Amino acid sequence: MQVVEKISRLRIETAFEVLVKARALEAQGRSIIHLEIGEPDFPTPRHIVEAGMRALDEGWTKYGPTPGIPEFRDMIAAHISRTRGIKVAGENVCVVPGGKPIMFFTMIALLEEGDEVIYPDPSFPIYESMIRFLGAKPVPIPLVEKRGFSFDLDVFHKKLSEKTKLIILNSPANPAGSVIPKEDLKAIADMVHDKDVMILSDEIYSRIWYETEPTSITSFDGMVEKTIILDGFSKTYAMTGWRLGFGVMPLWLADAVNILTVNSNSCTASFTQRAGMAALSGPQDGVTAMVTEFAKRRNAIVKGLNEIPGFRCQLPAGAFYAFPNVTGTGIPSKQLADILLNDAGVACLNGAGFGKYGEGYIRFSYANSLPNILEAVERIRKISDRWAKE
Repeated sequence: MQVVEKISRLRIETAFEVLVKARALEAQGRSIIHLEIGEPDFPTPRHIVEAGMRALDEGWTKYGPTPGIPEFRDMIAAHISRTRGIKVAGENVCVVPGGKPIMFFTMIALLEEGDEVIYPDPSFPIYESMIRFLGAKPVPIPLVEKRGFSFDLDVFHKKLSEKTKLIILNSPANPAGSVIPKEDLKAIADMVHDKDVMILSDEIYSRIWYETEPTSITSFDGMVEKTIILDGFSKTYAMTGWRLGFGVMPLWLADAVNILTVNSNSCTASFTQRAGMAALSGPQDGVTAMVTEFAKRRNAIVKGLNEIPGFRCQLPAGAFYAFPNVTGTGIPSKQLADILLNDAGVACLNGAGFGKYGEGYIRFSYANSLPNILEAVERIRKISDRWAKE
């Protein structure tokens, strides 16, 4: 016996591969600065932790409703309605353990073999992984550095076809930290308004932005009925290990997602959902403080990277990633990422791990302390003479 062929279509996140290599170097006594993992380095706010502990003490340790605790779903619906300027109800909300099940379950429910899926490149590698796993056709649209890592809308329009069944948007985005301009979203909405196509809008970084607040495509006429909003608690509330995400979607699709949920993981942990309720209803000063600190780190790492020969880095508009163009070094991005890890002790990610159009870029997560970020930049600067002299 052996595993079926379709398992070979799945990709993994290179961040975890690099983390293993970095930990191995640390075990040898090396000093490694971790800028590879996309995880807030802040603790989960105390009132959320206390709500989780209280829920355990109160006995929220049993199975819960597959779609999520009704009160929690209503709170999420109210939050989404208020922050996106739309109207959705609790019945439109599917609570799941993390954000990835919304990607996977909605794709299972929507895609047949041969269907086409438009998605950004570079982007979160699990998009393409799941598209290929289901036998659909990935249609990557390159993000254009000159446009702040947004789509070339002419290319987008040309790639849109009768076979297109799903479009994936991510704003603020991983890995480029870009925010799709409102006018671009309006143009996309106009292109698909009358087409038989759904949109998966990955808004997991919706609260982590700097100068310009992101717009959800659901804010345009007719888009609520055509869109799945993916969001969650991992990034906003530093709750990655709690595994708490949700999708907001039309009822006909929510029914299908709930069937898939009951066939896979039954439900999301009840005490985790109670903690999520505290996150939404409690003080938000922890989120504000985290984003303020991220902004300081962003400014520092971008300034530092732009002073390194061969590096050219835009100021990201959201999330917590810097994505410099490193073609000026003359070194392929994977090789350069390996050099930075092995020789400088800076763990980062090869841009090509996010898609073929990520070649020539490196992703740095600035979810680390400001002193560590400044030290990482200095370590890179110290070894930059090996390519600066060529």
